[in-house]
Formats: sequence, C-alpha cells, structure tokens
Amino acid sequence: MKPRHKRMAMIIGGVAALAVCAGLVLTAFRENLVFFFTPSQVAANEAPQGRLFRIGGLVEPGSVKRQPDGVSVRFVVTDTAKSIPVIYKGALPDLFREGKGVVTQGRLAPDGVFQASEVLAKHDENYMPPEADDAVKKAHAASQKASQTLVIPPQEQKK
Repeated sequence: MKPRHKRMAMIIGGVAALAVCAGLVLTAFRENLVFFFTPSQVAANEAPQGRLFRIGGLVEPGSVKRQPDGVSVRFVVTDTAKSIPVIYKGALPDLFREGKGVVTQGRLAPDGVFQASEVLAKHDENYMPPEADDAVKKAHAASQKASQTLVIPPQEQKK
C-alpha cells in the first residue's frame, strides 16, 4: 500500500470514529433532555405524552393530602390559571410547603394526573425557578386582563 493510501485510510477511519462518537453523545443527550412546562401548557396538551418532563408553579393551598400508605402524597401544582394534580411516592423536601414554589419531574398519566418521580422545592423565601416564576406572572397577568375587560350590555350600547 502506498503512503498516500495509508494516509487516506487513516483520515477516513478517524472521521468514521468521530461520527460514531458524535452519534453516541447526541443519543445520550436526547434521552436525558427534560423540558419544563407550566400547568397551563400541560392542560393545553403541549406537554409530551409518555416522556419525562417537568412542571412547575405553586403548591395550591389545602391540596396536600398524605395517603394511608404513609409514602404517597397528592397535591396540586398551579400557575394561578390552571392546576395539575400530582402524586409522588417518597420523602418530600424539607422546604416543601403549600403556597410555595415547586418543580416536579415525572410523566403525565392517561388520567391527567402527573406521576412525579422527583420533587424540588425552593431554597429560600425569594427564590422560585425562573420558568415557574415567569409562568405564574404570565398567568396572573392574563387573568387580571380578563377580569378588567368591560362588557357593555346591548341596551346601553344603543344610548
């Protein structure tokens, strides 16, 4: 084999090895990628079905119910516009409270209940995940705008 052919074979082999490595990295990245959705987006069916994702918002006051098995907890996550029921099996973080920010990771069951595999609570009084904070602000602004809409009865429009 000529030196020129050897060099070309090594270049082709190196490019093939690089392509295989890039393919493996991208596959691993795609499998571990977890997107964030708000309760409003989940209610609008924008969240992936059967895939792992996160939802975030506020724990609705009065919604935390501990199950008789002593391990499961049901609660509702809201962005003040829509609410999603969540069930979680395991120990909740110490900072988990009603009315406070939370992000849960898991899958949406066919019955519309979010099956959480992980619950993350805020770490101090002023912190809420940026995505959850934005979602709560947008939902609150939309509900305020809707409540400020003035409806004029038809008989007063003619005057």
